[in-house]
Order: sequence, then structure tokens, then C-alpha cells
Amino acid sequence: MSKFLFLIIALTTFNSLIGQPSSRQFDTSEIEQLVTEDLKAKLNINYSIYRAYEYQDKLGTHYLILTENQDANGLKPDYNDSIKAFCLSRNGSDLQLDWQLRDFIFAESETNPIEYSIWFWTKYLSLTDLDNDGIIDPVIIYGTSGMNGTDDGRIKILTYYKGEKRAIRHQNGVHDSERNTQVDKLFYQLPNSARTAVIEIMQRITSDQNGIFPYGWEANMKLGKLHFDEN
Repeated sequence: MSKFLFLIIALTTFNSLIGQPSSRQFDTSEIEQLVTEDLKAKLNINYSIYRAYEYQDKLGTHYLILTENQDANGLKPDYNDSIKAFCLSRNGSDLQLDWQLRDFIFAESETNPIEYSIWFWTKYLSLTDLDNDGIIDPVIIYGTSGMNGTDDGRIKILTYYKGEKRAIRHQNGVHDSERNTQVDKLFYQLPNSARTAVIEIMQRITSDQNGIFPYGWEANMKLGKLHFDEN
């Protein structure tokens, strides 16, 4: 093999490797370097940073910052009343905000059971390329706890595909009649590989006993139903 041909093969292999989408969790020092006081002020990052991740795909380098706000007046210590997430992309030496999310515990009412805390379920977080197009499609999961822990809390599964959010919202319940699941219509427009990946996360949540989806939920999702319960 000529040196020239060897060089071409080596360069092709190298470019293929560096072009593969990848992600990793930041350590404390990396978080401090990324999230400066100026960035906090610019984006209103005013909650404690729980986790931060870097991911790279064919669109460039991105950062996902997950923050949680401890409820100082909560009924129990170390409970959060709200959360925020920020997705940033690097543009040269600058960072730009691609999207953000915010959620909070429900206040008790006739229609809402009391909730004590809300937090990111990073055990199920996915930063992978779900449809093999070279772009990472984040899937973020978080939930709440109520009187019976996660047994009567809520679960949200958010898939960000081509910059658009598609949500699955679930209300857990101790009793069958209290459980219901809502699926965004746009979720069913995801490629089959992406829908399958999210359903596998839901199966893991069920297996870990962190959620009980209504009986027949997988069949209902195959039928493209937007709402299902056990009534």
C-alpha cells in the first residue's frame, strides 16, 4: 500500500470517528468553568446546578444544564419546588441558548393532589442520536413526589427532536382510577426508532417501580392514542 493511500484511509477513518455523536457528564470544575457569573446573569440561571452535560454532533458542541431550586419553606428538607434546564450551543467563543424548560410542583387544590418535590430523573436521561442522522435528540425525564412518594406524583418525558419538544405527561396514583397518561400528537410523528427508544425508557420506569402506566398503555401507544387511563 502506498503512503498516499494509507494517509487517505487514515484521514477518512479519523474524520468518521470524530463525526460520531457523543456525550459526557461534566465534573464540578468543568461546570464552574462553563457556567460563569456572567452566563448566570445573562440566562437567569438562579437555581443550584444539579448536573451538566456536553454533547457533540454534526451541528457542533452543545451543553445541557439541569438546575433545581430547593424549597426553603418546604414540608421536608432537601425538597425542590421548581426546576429549570438550559440547552446551549457553542458559536465560536460564545454560547447561545437553544431552548430551556421550567416546571414546578402543583399547589394543592380540588383537582391536584399535594406535591412535595420535583427533580430530574437523570437515571433515564438520554443524549443519543435516535434516528441515525448525526444529530443528538435529548430525552429528559423528571418527576414529582406526593403523599406516597412517586406513587402519586407526576412524570414528564420530553423528547427534543430537531429543536421541537414532544411530551408524554403521566399522573401516577395509588388507585387505578387515579392514573392517566397524555401523549402529544407530535410524538407519533417521530421516526419509529425514536418512539421505540422512548417506550423503552417507559418500560424501565415501570420495571424500576417508579411509575405505573395505565393497563394496556403500550397497545394504546401503538394505536396512536393521545390519552388513556384505567376508567
